[in-house]
Amino acid sequence: MPRTREVMQHINAIIERSPDVDYAFLIVGSSFTGTGENAGRAFVHLKPWDQRPHTAAEFIRWANMTLSREIHDARVYVLNLPTVRGLGVFGGGRGGLSAAQETLLAKAAADKRTLSGVRANLLPPAPQVHLTVDRVQAQSMGLSASDVYAALQLMLAPVYANDFVYQGRVLRVLLQADAPWRMTPESLGHFYVAGTGGNMIPLANVVHADWVVGPPSLTRFNGYAAVEITGNNAPGRSSGEAMQAMQNIVGAQLPRGIANDWAGQSLQELISGSQAPMLFALSILVVYLCLAALYESWSVPAAVLMAVPVGLVGTAIAALLRGLPNDVFFKVGLITIIGLSAKNAILIVEFAVTAQKNGKSLHEGVLEAARLRFRPILMTSFAFILGVFPMVISTGAGANARHAIGTGVVGGMLSAALLGVLMIPVCYVAVRRLLGEKLDEPAPVAGGGAIPGPAQRRDE
Repeated sequence: MPRTREVMQHINAIIERSPDVDYAFLIVGSSFTGTGENAGRAFVHLKPWDQRPHTAAEFIRWANMTLSREIHDARVYVLNLPTVRGLGVFGGGRGGLSAAQETLLAKAAADKRTLSGVRANLLPPAPQVHLTVDRVQAQSMGLSASDVYAALQLMLAPVYANDFVYQGRVLRVLLQADAPWRMTPESLGHFYVAGTGGNMIPLANVVHADWVVGPPSLTRFNGYAAVEITGNNAPGRSSGEAMQAMQNIVGAQLPRGIANDWAGQSLQELISGSQAPMLFALSILVVYLCLAALYESWSVPAAVLMAVPVGLVGTAIAALLRGLPNDVFFKVGLITIIGLSAKNAILIVEFAVTAQKNGKSLHEGVLEAARLRFRPILMTSFAFILGVFPMVISTGAGANARHAIGTGVVGGMLSAALLGVLMIPVCYVAVRRLLGEKLDEPAPVAGGGAIPGPAQRRDE
C-alpha cells in the first residue's frame, strides 16, 4: 500500500503539470477492476472550457503518452467515463486464456492506426493467504467443520449480531476481530474454538495458512472462464472500425477454442448498427413516395432522387477532410442531406414540369427552369449553410457532436448547391428521354391554351 500511494502521488504530480487540470482526487487500494493493495484510481477534474486550451480528448492523449513514458512501476490508463453509466467503451471475452490475452493485447498495441488504450480490465495475480481446514484433525479434537468456519468468519469478516437504538437511530452490531489481531497468519493462534468437554482449541491447530499467488477475482461470461478487454478507437477512427479490428485479431491470431463476445455500449452499437441500411432505405422511400404523390408520376421523383448522391458525396468528403469518424452523428447528417438535396432538385423539376405543361419542349423547359431557379437555389442553400456554420466551429460541452453534424451538413449542402444545379437538369432530361420523350418536341397542352402552373403563379 505505501508503494502504491507513492506511485499515485507521482501520477498526480505529472497530471497537475497540465494547464487543463484543476485538481485530481486519488483513491488507493481500489480501482475499476477490483480492490487490492496494488490498485488505485484517480478522478481528474478539468478546468472550465474557457479557462483551458485543450479539449478532454486532447488531454487524454497527452496524459496517456506522458504517463506511459514517465511511470515505470505501474500500468496507467487515462480514459473518459462513458456517456451512459454502466456502459463501457467496448469489452469482450484463463493457462490458455492468459496466453490468448497476452497475444491479443500485443496485437492490439501494434495496431496504432485503429486501436488505442486496449487493456485487460482485471488486476494481475497477487499474493493471497490460502486457509485449509484439516478435517481429520478437527474431528479427532471433537470439532465440526461448521464450528471452525464460524470461528474463522467471526475472526475475519463482520458478523451481524444485533441491533441497538442510539440517538433515535437503529444501528447494527457487527462482530469482528480488531485489525492488529487479524493481520498475519500467526493470528490464528490467538483465537479459540470450544471442543468437546469445553476445551478451548486454538484455530492454528486445525487451520493451516499458506501464501499463494492467484487472481483477485475470477471472471465468467455465460458460464465460461473469461477476461474482459476494454479500449478505445484511435483518433479519426470510429468505434465500429475498432470493433472490427479486434474481431479480426481474435479470428486470425488467437488459437482455436478462444472466442469473443461483446457487452455494454459495444453490444448496443452492434445491434443497432445493422439497422442503418434499413434506415437510409426507408428515408429514400419516404421521399420518393411523397414526390410521387406530388407530381402524380413514378418517373419524375426518380429524377429528383438522382441528385441525392451529389450531396452525400460532399458530406463524405467534408467528414474525411476533417478526420471525423463514421458515427451516429455523421449518419444524422446524411439523412438530413437526403431531404435537402431533394429540395433543390424539386425547385428545378417542378418548373420544368410546369413549363412542359404550358407547351414548351423538354429542352426549353429544362433550360428555363434552371435559369429561373438558379438564384433561389443558391440563396436558400447558402442561407442554410451560414445558419449551420456555427456548429462547425463550435466549442464547449457537446462540441464533438455538433462538429460531426455541422461538418457533414455544410459539406453536403455545398456539393448539392454547386454541383446539383448542373446535375439536376441532366438527370431530369435523362429520365424523360428513357420514357421515350423527344428533346425538342413541344408537349401537348390540355385545353388548347397555356395554363400557368402553381410554381409560376407563385413567382408572379
